[in-house]
Amino acid sequence: MQTVRSHGKIVFLDLRDKNGLLQIVISPEVGPLSKLANELRSEWVIEVEGTINKRPKGMENPKIETGGVELEAENLKVLSKAKTLPFAIDTSGYEINEEKRLKYRYLDLRRQRLRKNLEVRQKVIQFMREFLIKEGFLEIETPILTKSTPEGARDFLVPSRLERGKFYALPQSPQQYKQLLMVAGIEKYFQIAKCFRDEDPRADRQPEFTQLDIEMSFVEQDDILNLIENLYISLVKKLFPEKKIQKIPFPRINYEEAMEKYKSDKPDLRNDKKNPDELAFAFIVNFPMFEWKKEDPSTSSGQGRWDAKHHPFTRPKTENIKEMKKNPEKILAHQYDFVLNGYEIGGGSLRIFKPEILEAVFEVMGHKKSEIKKKFGHLLEAFEYGVPPHGGIACGLDRFLAILLNEPSIREVIVMPKTGDNRDLMMGIPAEVSPEQLKELGIKIAKQKK
Repeated sequence: MQTVRSHGKIVFLDLRDKNGLLQIVISPEVGPLSKLANELRSEWVIEVEGTINKRPKGMENPKIETGGVELEAENLKVLSKAKTLPFAIDTSGYEINEEKRLKYRYLDLRRQRLRKNLEVRQKVIQFMREFLIKEGFLEIETPILTKSTPEGARDFLVPSRLERGKFYALPQSPQQYKQLLMVAGIEKYFQIAKCFRDEDPRADRQPEFTQLDIEMSFVEQDDILNLIENLYISLVKKLFPEKKIQKIPFPRINYEEAMEKYKSDKPDLRNDKKNPDELAFAFIVNFPMFEWKKEDPSTSSGQGRWDAKHHPFTRPKTENIKEMKKNPEKILAHQYDFVLNGYEIGGGSLRIFKPEILEAVFEVMGHKKSEIKKKFGHLLEAFEYGVPPHGGIACGLDRFLAILLNEPSIREVIVMPKTGDNRDLMMGIPAEVSPEQLKELGIKIAKQKK
């Protein structure tokens, strides 16, 4: 029920479902039905049967799709009643406290704007899926329970009940799995992938997010960038014809030039930054392979070390291991970022496919050979059985959709997001678990020192 309006003895109801509104007319001739109709309230769930008629001349409503007809009710049944909602759902919702909206997200999603966002999200994903399948890609789901490895962010850990003291991890990305798929001879893989990162709170970041994940064998950097460029141009023209792509082909800017000219590796290249319908795509290329971390608690001394600028599987633009170890600051990488209107919406690289190069990269990063074998032995072993040159990219869907839909936050395009500090107010998580569960897992919670 959207609204109830009583006009003398006739009652008008606006009935809402996922497709829109339909006006219901209950005349006094239907007796008990008229009395029941006056008891109805907004957001009650009802079942109604009747006959569809044209509205009387002059009573049409051109603002809604069904504005030329109405349903004359013959039977009506209340399926469920509703309390007064904690906030209005017939507005945009921006004026309402966000934490309150997230606590009652199942009500917030009744909002027309959010329903539209979810519908657009589905269309974008469907377009990407069909485009890549036509290009010969195979869609594959990779595991969610995986191994904890140093890939740039903290892992979410999942304790093993059957092997106490051991843990699974939720994937920061399907990185190693998709490289193993290249070893398997898949050649063209894609996935609409869920990724998990236990990062520090930030206003517009989520602990779980969705990306379009792609990997290809026997390709050069241009093959991957051209594919992405064609995909996004086709997508915008088909689904967002009102948007204007500023420059085609997309500019390809060296990292060093971007930092010198724009002071950013994700520059906003729009001519008119106040125009939300202008889309300035670009690729940033030729990143440094390594960057210096001044302080790193993961090292025994807590002092700095070299880290991969992107991730350690990125192929350096040299196979000279001695040079890499001697002057890591001079080594460039086959890495590229995909940016839009001042935001990074994707990133990828050509991958290392020679075991000795991968080992050298980890050594530059300060890992001992025993540690490399323990954490990445499965990948190094796979590479001993013949691996094609390969590369890929991962494009974030949440940020891309937020830009296209002119939304202020990625939370507006995610069905049930968490707050900026990673809490789910609707489900009340993170939450404590019972002592019995902890005991079964062999885990004790240490009290935090004040």
